[in-house]
Amino acid sequence: MSKPFEAVKAAGVAAALAVSLVQGAAAAQPNPVTAIDIALEPDATMIQRATAANARLLKSFPKGFTLDETHRPHISILQQFIRTDDLHKAFTAANAVLAKEKPQTWTLTAYKYYYIPAPPIGLAGIVVRPTKDLRRLQDELVKAVEPFTVKSGSRAAFFSTEGGRDIQASLIRYVADFVADAAGERFNPHVTIGVATEDYLNKMLAEPFDAFTFSAAGASVYQLGSFGSARKKLSELTLAP
Repeated sequence: MSKPFEAVKAAGVAAALAVSLVQGAAAAQPNPVTAIDIALEPDATMIQRATAANARLLKSFPKGFTLDETHRPHISILQQFIRTDDLHKAFTAANAVLAKEKPQTWTLTAYKYYYIPAPPIGLAGIVVRPTKDLRRLQDELVKAVEPFTVKSGSRAAFFSTEGGRDIQASLIRYVADFVADAAGERFNPHVTIGVATEDYLNKMLAEPFDAFTFSAAGASVYQLGSFGSARKKLSELTLAP
């Protein structure tokens, strides 16, 4: 092998290695956008009811998800796409809002089941009666984090162990349109309980529902995952005493 050829080959290997290192470094960087959920953490009363309903749905539809430490029962107050570099600023802004509110002192009422259809299945939840306090909290959070939001994001903005394959296109649209479609008078506070077929959920919704009261036990910011689940806790917010 001639020395010139060896030199060219060595240069090519070095260039390829440099490209590989750059690509690896880029892959290691966080996605520039993160899909977040600012949520109230329900107390033991709601967690018990939500967990029981989730177990029921799993018996009917085993391909659903289990409520656990990486699928936390929660009440979504605001979902948004946030610039990843500004996440801590968004956490600070949200904390300032929670410092003025005392959601742990509010009495909340759960009064029915509902589901979001995605034929032939549906994403079910326990609906919480909206109150002036909840709507005020949401409105304040919308304004507080607005400087750090972007219009939309990709599957990479969500928490996934499947390379984003489990992130629904409808979920991306839901987060992008959250303020327009799920805030203010359209706010539908709820605790997601799982997935089942529409046939099963229609029968479940036709059954009597025993309304119950509960309270918030905390507040957190999560990175959203498949079906809008609270997959990764990014920050625990401080509730005023």
